[in-house]
Amino acid sequence: MRRPLATVLIALVLAGCAAGTAGEAGSGPQPGGSGPFTLVTGRDTTAYLQPLLDRWNQAHPGERVTLLELPEAADEQRAQMVANLQAKSDRYDVLGLDVVWTAEFADAGWIVPLDRSLFPLDRFLRPVVDTAVYRDKLWAVPYTSNAGLLYYRKDLLEKEGFAPPRTWAELREQARALHDKYGIGGYAGQFLAYEGLTVNFAEAVQSAGHGQILSPDGTQVVLDDSNAKAALDFLTGGFREGWIPPESLSYKEEESRLAFQEGRLAFARNWPHAYGPAAQSELAGRFAVTRLPGLRGPGSSSLGGVNLALSAYSKRQKSAVEFIRYFTGLENQRRVLAEGSFPPVWAELYDDPVLIKRFPYLPVLKQSILSARPRPVSANYDQVSLAIASAVSNALTPPFEESSDAVVASMRTQLGEIIRAQ
Repeated sequence: MRRPLATVLIALVLAGCAAGTAGEAGSGPQPGGSGPFTLVTGRDTTAYLQPLLDRWNQAHPGERVTLLELPEAADEQRAQMVANLQAKSDRYDVLGLDVVWTAEFADAGWIVPLDRSLFPLDRFLRPVVDTAVYRDKLWAVPYTSNAGLLYYRKDLLEKEGFAPPRTWAELREQARALHDKYGIGGYAGQFLAYEGLTVNFAEAVQSAGHGQILSPDGTQVVLDDSNAKAALDFLTGGFREGWIPPESLSYKEEESRLAFQEGRLAFARNWPHAYGPAAQSELAGRFAVTRLPGLRGPGSSSLGGVNLALSAYSKRQKSAVEFIRYFTGLENQRRVLAEGSFPPVWAELYDDPVLIKRFPYLPVLKQSILSARPRPVSANYDQVSLAIASAVSNALTPPFEESSDAVVASMRTQLGEIIRAQ
């Protein structure tokens, strides 16, 4: 049931009072404003958006939303948002934030906490909601989600009598066998030294035994030696033994997608967006997806996705909050999947037979999201990610001179320094 706008206004006033404790920047929210406003998000997620925005604009001619597109690269998106918010500009109203930016933007006072009761969070996938919560406050509303999947050559596995791998040992055995027999790469993920490598390493740490890199509040390094070493040994072992091809050290999402889609890999870790292009290629009908494998059974993915937050400097917060409610509603979420092919945040959509027929990976993706974990939470996430990716990249690059013990120790030291500097 939709609340009267007066109720929304009261909620925002209360939220604005709470926002003062989040950071020193800014003069605080201006909760009473309504009228035309902006939605700012990365260009990589906007191809399908305009028809959805047109629906809002037709129903709200006095509160039209204008889409402001930022670059495709996440670091460039963040840089432009930060520059705007540091200047206390009111040009941005609704912010499409990568799920890893919640803590940073909240700590800086750039976004304001929202009233939980305005949104049906109990019908969202629980891990997705956790990405929008920081220090027990809701700072954004989940809009799209994401989790890593293992893409595999179903035709080759069936031919060799293999079941989809559930453990690293099974993946290693099958990848080596298919590499040797068919002359293709066994397995690849995103191994270039950037955010994708941080994600791949975090997933390996989690999949080695429910390990973590930082504490949930981001104040401690909790990287366990055994989990971290097992994760590194899994990855470095693949490069040493040749079933992870050396060219994958340059792979981001697109490179790994193409390598699998073009038949150069037996297995690939990637996000759900790679499914559609593969299903429309010569690989159609010859591949499938399953959950990421782990040390002793199915592993755990890192969570991806976009959350919608409210700029602390917006003068149209009343309209912006109503838009966030509309844009994260059930029917719009159905369109986000059907028209944009982005994973929704409403749990029930993953069980819809009509959607499953069109997107066969939904049941697997639901399980992957439910077993996934947020990436390390930190107000200095960019520095955390850089430290992790750099250390892991050194470990994966020949001649493999540094031991796993030394890499883990160095990473822990760097992460501790970053946390203490917050």
